[in-house]
Amino acid sequence: MQMPLTKPLLTLFALLWLLPCLASAGTVDPDLRVALKQAIEASDSFGDRFEAEVWLVDMSARLAPTIPDPQRRLRLLRMIHQEATRAGLIPELVLAVIEVESNFNQFAISRAGAIGLMQVMPFWLKEIGHPEDNLFDARTNLRLGTTILKYYLDRENGNLPRALARYNGSLGSYRYTNKVFEALREKWRRF
Repeated sequence: MQMPLTKPLLTLFALLWLLPCLASAGTVDPDLRVALKQAIEASDSFGDRFEAEVWLVDMSARLAPTIPDPQRRLRLLRMIHQEATRAGLIPELVLAVIEVESNFNQFAISRAGAIGLMQVMPFWLKEIGHPEDNLFDARTNLRLGTTILKYYLDRENGNLPRALARYNGSLGSYRYTNKVFEALREKWRRF
């Protein structure tokens, strides 16, 4: 007779599976354990604690080479998950967009003047009546960027390549779209 797996047992298996990923990103220090615990307990965009724990541990290991500080990394991952989920987007897609747009530099400014993690154009703040908002603020940038991307995805009837090209201002060219898909495939896709 096969016994059903409980969530604690599944969590243990998931963590054991992810330990090699964490080890390859460097040793797991006590601060990371504390930060993970806090992030998991405060993760309100997840269906349950198990889902939060698995996703945050997995994505944290992948993002560690780019953002070494575990506290900062987990805060950002929680925000990304919350804003992606709020907008109805897959969080891993948003991670891929951010990697291509700014490589997770919240203070990035493009030659065209786009700002922050998701490279949002400043004119949007004026357009929505919030000229005083700060696009260098990660939460503000993620909120606007995910909303814009979701809008384009809806406008393109779910056609992700066209939505990504619109987001980047490169409709008609798939160079940007291919970069996002490559980042998603190579780094952020989960299974």
